[in-house]
Amino acid sequence: MRRIGIMGGTFNPVHIGHLILAEWALDTLKLEEVWFIPTGISYKKDYREMPSGETRLYMTELAVRDNTAFKCIDIEVRRKGYTYSYETLEQLKIEYPQAEFFFITGADCLFSIENWKRPDKIFDCCTLAAAVRGDAGLQEMERKKLELEQKFAPQSCGKIILLPFISMAVSSTEIRSRIRRGQSVRYLVPDQVLAYINEKGLYCEGKSEPF
Repeated sequence: MRRIGIMGGTFNPVHIGHLILAEWALDTLKLEEVWFIPTGISYKKDYREMPSGETRLYMTELAVRDNTAFKCIDIEVRRKGYTYSYETLEQLKIEYPQAEFFFITGADCLFSIENWKRPDKIFDCCTLAAAVRGDAGLQEMERKKLELEQKFAPQSCGKIILLPFISMAVSSTEIRSRIRRGQSVRYLVPDQVLAYINEKGLYCEGKSEPF
């Protein structure tokens, strides 16, 4: 079985925190590859206030192209209507039956995934790898891990992995705010992504869509 990591999200924009977490998971979980899957139309966010799926996909492709273990997948951008993680994972399981998928997320996902669309199907299709930043909240995450496994995967052991990770306060929200304020985001996003953001004037006041 191929061990494949999945990094999903709006990537609005993709930043170094995403890349470092993906590399960390690649090494720690002994993955063959990590696939980045930008959201098309998120049912949780106002997509009218962000660049198109194609634009975010292109920025993500720029960010990962220098790492042979990273891949950018357009499965959600191509899908019409709202994007649901369970549908993506079900499709991947069908298309890649010889793959074992690990859904890589931040710690907050552990406490919100019950509110996602069909969390039971998500656990049917993958192992959740949630980043733990130091010892902060570890006991609470351990309790939540056990609760979720008992609820959604009672016949499976280890459907949730708590992935030790460094503390890194980098967010797409803060990056967008800094750009709007005219502040530097150098080293927070890959150079090629920053060049594209500047070229297209992304995230400046009154201009969020370059096409």
